[in-house]
Amino acid sequence: MTQIIRRIAPDVGWLPVSFANIYFLGRPGGRWAVVDAGLPGRAAEIIEAAEARFGTGSKPEAILLTHGHMDHIGSARRLAEHWDIPIYAHPLELPYLTAKSPYPPSDPTVGGAIAFLSRFWRAAPRDLRPHVRELPPGKVPGVTGWKWIATPGHSPGHVSFFRASDRVLIAGDAVATMNMDSWSGLVSGRQALARAGTPFTCDWQATRASVNELAQLRPNVIGCGHGVPMSNAELPERMENFAQRFRAPRSGRYVRQPAQTDNNGIVDLPRAPFDPVPFATVASLVLIGIALGAGYLEEQERR
Repeated sequence: MTQIIRRIAPDVGWLPVSFANIYFLGRPGGRWAVVDAGLPGRAAEIIEAAEARFGTGSKPEAILLTHGHMDHIGSARRLAEHWDIPIYAHPLELPYLTAKSPYPPSDPTVGGAIAFLSRFWRAAPRDLRPHVRELPPGKVPGVTGWKWIATPGHSPGHVSFFRASDRVLIAGDAVATMNMDSWSGLVSGRQALARAGTPFTCDWQATRASVNELAQLRPNVIGCGHGVPMSNAELPERMENFAQRFRAPRSGRYVRQPAQTDNNGIVDLPRAPFDPVPFATVASLVLIGIALGAGYLEEQERR
């Protein structure tokens, strides 16, 4: 069954694909672009939904990436090849999109639901050449009336997209509209302004500055990488309050010292803190093995 792209603002569509969101900027019969590309293996689903909205055989002008984490670029290469279009990202994201560098390692020690689950995700560097290129300064390729804003912190070259005429914000993982640090929030998907992808955020001071900058835009609509988009009269004030209350986790690898990166990728990383969960898991297996072994020996002695 074809998924339907849902309208969240004039000429702005939203497509949830698993737990990651994709956005469509533009209207049928005109120029349009895609923001982010979801998880790997979902290209056919995205193409089918796009053709249902924009017409069979139609294609966007570009794929615009908020950043290059796997849940945002997973199907980008397949889509770019199918549509024969470029992929745009901030220059500071290019090392991670051209296999020059891995991202700074995730930090499961920040605590919370998504942090616990991050222990089981291993993302290799992706190479989107020859499709990927730099976002041009002051311009969003493929659409008019939009601008991109550097919102680093979650990743070195994270960007958000903003339309000032009606204050529509596509924020990627600068913020989220669901609480992924909470197991109940993660499972229910209940709308809430919250920190996004805490174990993957590599600079908490920059993240807070980015959230404050986005709050100053006073958005009427917010579409994020995760969670149901939000739109109501109280949203500008809610975003301002969220920015004022924004706090980094109490502890974690990048809380007091960010990852150091440049145009080539990782320069230096703070020391990884001790993670007790894998140790506890291994220790439990060892103890189970010892117990089973002791039982086996006792059985042999009885014989």
